[in-house]
Amino acid sequence: MKIVVDTSIIIAVIANEPERKRIITLTENADLLSPDSVFWEIGNAFSAMFKKGRTSLEKVKRALAIFNKIPIRFVRVELEESLELAEKLNIYCYDAYLLRCTQKYHAPLLTLDKKLSDAAKILELKTIEVN
Repeated sequence: MKIVVDTSIIIAVIANEPERKRIITLTENADLLSPDSVFWEIGNAFSAMFKKGRTSLEKVKRALAIFNKIPIRFVRVELEESLELAEKLNIYCYDAYLLRCTQKYHAPLLTLDKKLSDAAKILELKTIEVN
C-alpha cells in the first residue's frame, strides 16, 4: 500500500513526538511517498528550530541519521497542476504538492496538519487519521 507522508509526519517520527508509535504502526510495510519538496522542508524545519534556540546541530545530525533510514521515495509532481490546486484552495504550493502527490499516486495522505487534511477532504482525497 502506498501512503503519502508530509513533513509533520516525518518530524514526529524523527523527533520522537507522542504520535511516533502510532505513525510507525500505520506505515509499517507501506510504500512511503513524498513530493521532492518535503526533503527541503525537513531542512527548513530544523533551521527554524535553530533560529528559535530549540535544538543544536548535534541533535539535528542524530535526527538526520534517523531520517535517512526512513524508506521514503521522493517523487516529482507537476508544478502547473500543483499551482492550480494552490489557487483553487487558497493554500501554499508546499501543501498543494502533497495533494497533487496524493492524486497522482492514488495514495492516502498521512498528516498531522489539520488544514492540509481538510484541503484533502475538499478534493475528496483519502486521508489516514493518526489518532
